[in-house]
Amino acid sequence: MNRTDTGSTARAGWLRELALAAPEALEQAFGQLGTVPAHQLLRKPESGMAMVRGRAGGSGAQFNLGEVSVTRCAVTMASDDGGVVGVGYVQGRTHRQAEQIAVLDALLQLPGWHDRVQATVIAPLAQARAARHAQQAAVAAQTKVEFFTMVRGED
Repeated sequence: MNRTDTGSTARAGWLRELALAAPEALEQAFGQLGTVPAHQLLRKPESGMAMVRGRAGGSGAQFNLGEVSVTRCAVTMASDDGGVVGVGYVQGRTHRQAEQIAVLDALLQLPGWHDRVQATVIAPLAQARAARHAQQAAVAAQTKVEFFTMVRGED
């Protein structure tokens, strides 16, 4: 299979952007692609639970924080070089979103679709997420309190 930019780091990056996207934003971006190639479900969207782990103090011993709902899906698309498999994982129980992520993951592995999906879907979703993050940071910065200590003079 001849895939474009499918290094594990690049693929993890686009899967992260897709998983963190709001369902409405993903739906809109997916619709802007127009007609996509037909796909077959290898694993229909299914919801389950995953254990979330944390670290004490951010770097200490690991502990089980709790469980979170996760939905996963896997699709295959026919290509000239053989079948391409796309996977989608998303927090929550949004089956449509998991399937869209899997289809987009498969398209991103196809040389003819990679640049188009990057420009039409991934880049706008990343910009929207960065804007949301900046807005949240600005709101949080408004609550910042600075403390100072006054030195008492010694007689």
